[in-house]
Amino acid sequence: MYPGGHPLTRYGATILDAEGLRLTAEEKVLFRQFNPFGFILFARNIDTPDQVRALCDELRETVGRAAPITIDQEGGRVQRLRSPQWREWLPPLDHVTAAGDDAPEAMYLRYRIIASELRALGIDSNCAPLVDVAVPKTHDFLKNRCYGFDPNSVATTGRAVANGLLDGGVLPVLKHIPGHGRAIVDSHMDLPVVNAVMEELDRVDFEPFRALNDLPMGMTAHLVYSAVDSRPATTSPVMMQMIRDQIEFDGLIMTDDISMRALKGSLGQISRDALKAGCDVILHCNGTLEERHEVADASGEMDDLAQMRAEKALAQRKAPDEVDIPALEAKLGALIGGRGHV
Repeated sequence: MYPGGHPLTRYGATILDAEGLRLTAEEKVLFRQFNPFGFILFARNIDTPDQVRALCDELRETVGRAAPITIDQEGGRVQRLRSPQWREWLPPLDHVTAAGDDAPEAMYLRYRIIASELRALGIDSNCAPLVDVAVPKTHDFLKNRCYGFDPNSVATTGRAVANGLLDGGVLPVLKHIPGHGRAIVDSHMDLPVVNAVMEELDRVDFEPFRALNDLPMGMTAHLVYSAVDSRPATTSPVMMQMIRDQIEFDGLIMTDDISMRALKGSLGQISRDALKAGCDVILHCNGTLEERHEVADASGEMDDLAQMRAEKALAQRKAPDEVDIPALEAKLGALIGGRGHV
């Protein structure tokens, strides 16, 4: 019996999304057929707290288990839960800057509060911490989502973010492994190519991921490191082996969304290439029912090692610790001059 799963049943090697506020009959059939490891929610899936809870229940009912449900709730531009139902948050870099030396504590409090909001809805994973190290030329799509420009401070703040989520019963997803900070184009639209030498990549970009290599799950970066390989990290066996051997990350690795334009080819081929390269699970978002079917069919079931990593990650889900959320908000506001959230 796999903890949280079916007896002797393999998870599908996918994390999939839904079109709307409730599942369609066709989506239910698809999810029952392919048993995705987990699900991801977007703004189009969010209306009211009761609606989100009902959708989470529906998703889990289709696979008959407590499948992980994740979301992008970073704050700033990248947050799916928004006012008036939920808190609005400053962009992470603005928050870190406002907190100064207290940034790790402030970010712990921020993400412990976010975890409370997520768990109340049935969401038990968040695509954070983002420990890409920013540089002056980092593209605007990413820059203010970062925690800083120094690998050591980014790692320290990233650990605080992860701890805030874990203490709130939410599994963190470390991203974008092995580092996206040098991208000067938006990988949603094009493929970034980074020409930094390996010594610099290892000293700066890879270091926060090495410091957090014990986290349960990670998400790949869709970009080329020319010093390592000509293929995007997500589909590069060389890069994936480096992540395992040099960064020593042994958690579950999911791709970033394979529908992003940084990756070329059919969705089925990208899925097969990413799994062959060493990714454990394919994240596919914002596609049609037919595209989700293509991805799920091409991805198949997890292999032994991916299944083991998946179970190890799920075993780190725990009940939230008991906290006084208003007290945490007050403490956070004091740390950053009354600007806990917008």
